[in-house]
Amino acid sequence: MNKVSIPPFTEMSPQLPAALDNVTKPEYGRYLEDFNEGDVFIHPRAITVDRTFAQEYSTVFHEANPLFLSAPYAKANGFQDLLVHPLQVFNIVLSLGVQNNSEKAIANLGYYNVNFLRPVYPGDTIRARSRVVSRKERGPGSPGIVHVKTLGTDQNDQVVIQYERKIMIPPRGSADPGRRGEPNAPFSPVDSPSVELPDAPKLSDEMLRHTMRNTYYEDFKVGQIIVHKNMRTITDEHVPWTYRMGNTHPLHYDKLYSKSLSGPMSGEPIVYGGLVFGWLAGLASRDVTENMLWDLGYHEGYHTQPAVSGDTVGSITRIIGMSDGPVKGAGLVQMQLIGVKNITTPEALEKFGADLFIKENDKKALGKDKIPEKIFEIERRVLLKRRS
Repeated sequence: MNKVSIPPFTEMSPQLPAALDNVTKPEYGRYLEDFNEGDVFIHPRAITVDRTFAQEYSTVFHEANPLFLSAPYAKANGFQDLLVHPLQVFNIVLSLGVQNNSEKAIANLGYYNVNFLRPVYPGDTIRARSRVVSRKERGPGSPGIVHVKTLGTDQNDQVVIQYERKIMIPPRGSADPGRRGEPNAPFSPVDSPSVELPDAPKLSDEMLRHTMRNTYYEDFKVGQIIVHKNMRTITDEHVPWTYRMGNTHPLHYDKLYSKSLSGPMSGEPIVYGGLVFGWLAGLASRDVTENMLWDLGYHEGYHTQPAVSGDTVGSITRIIGMSDGPVKGAGLVQMQLIGVKNITTPEALEKFGADLFIKENDKKALGKDKIPEKIFEIERRVLLKRRS
């Protein structure tokens, strides 16, 4: 460290005329032409997740699993410390990538092959990088579809999460050749995803009392539908939470920007979809994942309608697969998570029935109408502990 003297402050602005011929207007985000197959974007910034941030996420987003709330419980289950919630990790990594990947996006088209590959603990620092898998153009002047693969790494450059994402991006509409990424930058995805996990332990009676006794592997069966009755009204809290995750897209916090848009996104700032995802999963946790040992990941996820401040959201889960797990004392459960807004979850199931569980993009071919109250759909796989 160097000792630097600070000179006296002298006011200078009155003596310097404003030169209006020397104005810059920085732009963020990339247009369609800026995405080239194989290019790598090493996203700026990093976020250290301290213990307060980790616990605040889990409480604000209604998480019930004590792995994310109690250090003694997490250690009793074989982990080093309290775990940072996987969806907090996902939100941070996705948000760090917004400036390069989606700050000019018209729509987020889907999440695919989300894998959580390593525990993240309080004090770990998360970074992100993405590689362009493909760019699909749809004619002059039309938005195209960009497919990216993203890695989230910790301070030791270990991959903690990887996923793919498809985004609708408008063209620049000029002769500008675009801005290249770094085609030779390092990018090392995990081709055969795996994670090192402890076997589900035999817990003491005191530790067993940290959870309810009706959310173990044996308590579920394929075909079962669980209606999560607790719902959540989203307030303007979503604005600071957007930037807390590192998301820089003005659609989520700038009313002048959002009102300047045309179509369904015009008006109030849109709640960042990763936060909606987090609330929906959290609202389901008491009923289905309170005794989860590990979240293996997500696939085929779509935000089918936007949410704004004042909307009330809720979840419904359908069990779609069960099998023996890769660790002792746990079984693998595949679920479909459905999100609705501004209708109670029991009313939504009564009104729409089995149509809730049909992918919205498939409905036109089936001669069915989309459901305006349905806001989210995704499949997930978790390891649930077996009853001791």
